[in-house]
Amino acid sequence: MASPAAPAFAASAFATEADAASDADASDTASDTASDTASESASDTAPSAEPIPVRSPLPDGLAGRTALILGGSSGIGLAAARLLLGVGARPVLVSRDEGRLRAAAEGLGEPVRTFAADVTDEERLAEVWDAVGEVDHVLVTATDFFGPSPLATTGREAAEKAMAVRLWGAYAAARVAGARLAPGGSITYLSGTLVTRPMPGAAASLAGAGAVEVLSRSLAVELAPRRIRVNVLRSGPTDTPLLRQIALGDRSATGEEAEAALARAGAALPLGRFGTADEAAAAALFLMSNPFATGSVLTLDGGHSLA
Repeated sequence: MASPAAPAFAASAFATEADAASDADASDTASDTASDTASESASDTAPSAEPIPVRSPLPDGLAGRTALILGGSSGIGLAAARLLLGVGARPVLVSRDEGRLRAAAEGLGEPVRTFAADVTDEERLAEVWDAVGEVDHVLVTATDFFGPSPLATTGREAAEKAMAVRLWGAYAAARVAGARLAPGGSITYLSGTLVTRPMPGAAASLAGAGAVEVLSRSLAVELAPRRIRVNVLRSGPTDTPLLRQIALGDRSATGEEAEAALARAGAALPLGRFGTADEAAAAALFLMSNPFATGSVLTLDGGHSLA
């Protein structure tokens, strides 16, 4: 891990580049500004007096912990809530759709707290956090489906909408959690294997997912002095309502015909089927529970990235 002096060193390097491109007066100003910025940055990321706590790296180490799940009303987020309950943790579900939230909470079979919120709304997320109280871990699985977005027909406004929830939701979560998590806390994001195996007509949405991976690594470095961990689960094709929406045109599609269609599509994958939401969620719990995991991008894709 870099020493506490690293931010100041980086600021000095940037100031040196600025000096080479400016006159003496501008150089002095740039140096003063860089020094001030470095001091503020060092203060914001003041190292914890202690190393990150040592505890069980297994999911049962999450017992008694509170996990805020942004995008917890369905798919991998809801599956994670179910697994967290199974190890004695306290999941809190956050989603925009109140109806889905209620259905999700009822389906879990145990009392859980739910909050309706737009995950890109930093102020609302802060209100949710304050209402919950102490939060130990944050899992961000929220995303949107906008359908094909070819470059030729997708302008800036449409592209921004396509990446808004994933990217700006991740950033808003980091802003809120980064200021409030205690040492040992974590933020876990979700991306996908299409980041490394892109398909045509999805540049905008995939750019958002790829940006989340870069954001995660940067935050892992920035928040490490405070012993806060940041990771990404890069999941492959997973049977969730979102996949059913993409593959079948109906996020709620069930029945023999729907299952047969999914089975045919999944048969082309190396392991012969799509992953389950529980399988992906278990990987997210690994990142959440292992106190030595940070800056990691964990791929769980059934070999999809190799095919």
